[in-house]
Amino acid sequence: MSVAEHAEPLEIQPRSGVAFTLDKGQRLTVIDPRGEQVADLVAYDRRDTDEVISSGRTLDYASRVYLTTGDPLYSNRSNVMLRIVEDTVGRHDFLLTPCSADTFRIIYGDADPHRGCFGNLAAALAPYGIAPDRIPVAFNCFMNVPIDAATGELRVEPPLSRAGDHITFVAEADLIIGLTACSAPQSNNGSFKPIHYRID
Repeated sequence: MSVAEHAEPLEIQPRSGVAFTLDKGQRLTVIDPRGEQVADLVAYDRRDTDEVISSGRTLDYASRVYLTTGDPLYSNRSNVMLRIVEDTVGRHDFLLTPCSADTFRIIYGDADPHRGCFGNLAAALAPYGIAPDRIPVAFNCFMNVPIDAATGELRVEPPLSRAGDHITFVAEADLIIGLTACSAPQSNNGSFKPIHYRID
């Protein structure tokens, strides 16, 4: 869907996702209204959707895994797509892929798994001609993934975000955005809550 500017935030229902356009210079604020809820974010260049947000490029250029205010998010072509301009949490993840039916089958042992953020993103992005295999590692707003310095072990712990915390990005290009309210129990401290977002 095309989203005009909104004074009031829009809501993403628990375990669901949306896609929308974002013009260069617009600001996207992702809000955790209740606390401890992750939101997966992906971005594509609107003129050429083969250009997509890249965890590898971004972390390579930042030389660290935890990104916050002032940090740019790069594309697979090394262009800045988004820049973080405000962040009340300071801990997000850009390593782990969107949860999927396979995530719930392999990690949680679910016999009838939810389609997860991957499935929600695939459904939301389909009207833009973006196929599931083109969904990258997402920027996982509010996700808390500590790394053991000695072993490199990753742990998924409850988000540090509290009710009303937010992160704001400014678009450095005309983009297509996919955004979810994450579906993985471990990522959200065992419960599923909505995500709010606002475009200015």
